[in-house]
Amino acid sequence: MKDAPQKPLIIDAHEDLAWNALTFGRDYTHSAHETRRLEAQQGSLAPQVNGDTLLGWPEYQAGRVAVVIATLFAAPKRRQMGDWDTQVYGDLLEAHRRYQAQVRFYHNLTKKHRRKFRLITTREDLAEVLAHWDKRRKTHPVGLVMLMEGAEGVRSTWELDFWWEDGLRIIGLAWAGTRFCGGTGEIGPLTPEGHTMLRAMARYPYILDISHMDEQAALQALEGYPGPVIASHANAKALTGSPSNRHLSDEVLRRLIERDAVIGVIPYNRFLDARWRPGQPRLPLEAVVEQIDYICQMAGDARHVGLGTDFDGGFGVQATPEGIDTIADLQRLVPLLAQRGYREADIAAILGGNWARVLQTHLPSRDDPHPRERARDKRPAFLLPEQLDEG
Repeated sequence: MKDAPQKPLIIDAHEDLAWNALTFGRDYTHSAHETRRLEAQQGSLAPQVNGDTLLGWPEYQAGRVAVVIATLFAAPKRRQMGDWDTQVYGDLLEAHRRYQAQVRFYHNLTKKHRRKFRLITTREDLAEVLAHWDKRRKTHPVGLVMLMEGAEGVRSTWELDFWWEDGLRIIGLAWAGTRFCGGTGEIGPLTPEGHTMLRAMARYPYILDISHMDEQAALQALEGYPGPVIASHANAKALTGSPSNRHLSDEVLRRLIERDAVIGVIPYNRFLDARWRPGQPRLPLEAVVEQIDYICQMAGDARHVGLGTDFDGGFGVQATPEGIDTIADLQRLVPLLAQRGYREADIAAILGGNWARVLQTHLPSRDDPHPRERARDKRPAFLLPEQLDEG
């Protein structure tokens, strides 16, 4: 009798692990079910404001989730959701401190639980994590690649060097609007500081995440940024029924495809159908397949779409499609894609292979010279607030 075919590896391009850990005390070395039990027992506010968790290390193992792009995220105080929402900032210094605390969280997590989590900063790190899943072992470390969502933690382009040293490899200029560009719900193009930031990022090069950027800013970045570009977590606007600039227009999708980018589809009911409201029946999982297929049909291949779940990023299991209880259930997409005619190789690419290609191509090698010499400007590209009087 032949062995059952191995499930494909999953790479999830967007999870707010540090934000959840520092906001609610969630421990992702536990199972999702254990976290739910503990939060219910303790009367935690987390399920009320963020939904029941979908994430936990045992579920990563069960779902063959090999790599997670893990965010650094803090919101501007004008978008604070309540007293419980502690990861917010009022100025650049506070933003810097919030993001740095999340960097420390990931470094501490991967040092304390090395058998469960590994920080990925190079192609060699990625190869080691992926190769581990080829071995006949009961458990495997999950690789973490750091992404800064909203770049206000970078006070000056000079600081890009220090963030690179800390292991940051992907930067998104916006969540809400920032000093760099318009963002979700706050329209606007790239600002002069935004152009300056992109020029500085390209010297490393950092991977640019256009998720949350206003359409005008995203198109400018796709036209002008010479480094690698992705959309870690964003859906096709045409299918959502929403006018929000949070979603990707066909024009932006086409430009991403032309740039050989990958788009991470979000399995969140409101981002699949804008008419959905909490308390209504969950959408069918086929709604996620519709998003995937839309991008594949536009591209003419399966190279440009992946998963960027945003799980635990402001919603929980109650707001995900039917059939998803934890992240392990993303494997339920496999038969649905096969029914659509997707080949095994295409399905493997969609669930993880496309993100693996992006990371293998654009992460640095351990043997590469440090980018410091080519990245460091002779003077700050723009002044810090405390330097304005001096300048």
